[in-house]
Order: sequence, then C-alpha cells, then structure tokens
Amino acid sequence: MAEQPVILGFDPGRQKCGVAVMGVDRRIYYHQVISSEETISTISSLRSQFPISLLVMGDQTSSKTWRQKLETDLSEPMRIITVDERNSSLEARDRYWQMYPPKGLARLIPEGMRTPPRPIDDIVAILLIERYLGRLVSGGVGE
Repeated sequence: MAEQPVILGFDPGRQKCGVAVMGVDRRIYYHQVISSEETISTISSLRSQFPISLLVMGDQTSSKTWRQKLETDLSEPMRIITVDERNSSLEARDRYWQMYPPKGLARLIPEGMRTPPRPIDDIVAILLIERYLGRLVSGGVGE
C-alpha cells in the first residue's frame, strides 16, 4: 500500500481504457485495462485503496468527453491534468517487452515485429504519468 500520495494515470478510449497508479518515486502500484463502462467504478475503488492526489490523462482520443464525464460522475471531484499522448502507443509497445520479456522462440522475433498478446492501454497510462513527472522535473508544469 502506498504511504505517499500517488498519481492515477488514465488513457481514455471509447471501448477500453487504461488505468495505472504510480508513486512520485515511479513505483507502480496498479495497472489494468478495463472496459469504458467500468471506468468510474474502478477509479472510485482505486481512490478508496490509494491516496490518489491527481489524475493524469492523455489529451487525444475523446479526452474532452472523458474529462467532463469524470468531473460530473465521480462522487468527489479530482484534480485532472492532461498530457501530450502522441506516440504513446508505440512507446508502450516497447515498454511492454521491457516489462514482460518474450520467452522461448518468441525471443527470436525482431522487437519491431513483435505484437503484445494483450491490449497495452494500461502501459500507456503508466507512460502518461511518467510524462507528467518528467514535466515536473523540467519545470514545465501547467495545464
């Protein structure tokens, strides 16, 4: 369980969303791909489990719609920050193989030709938090 405040990463999508909980020390406490219908209940559940201080979400696909939904449907409002999510899916694919190295014959397939065996929206959510933290370090914080 996280002692310090943590950040909730959210990769919004129409059918599925990625969520992740990460500390400012970049320790990952939770990550999951969920259906869009589960988003509000999942975020509410995570808020009861972790001391979430802020929600960081991507700024592309349906982010404006999701921001409004989060602001109206969550029982307690949250601070929401958007970050640039360009190229995050490609980056997440590489990160997937770092987190879950291929085994057996799959190791022989060149990295650029490997396809993760599951959706990676949760890894995108992790990357969004890292981008936000990177902005903090470089002094480029803001909305």
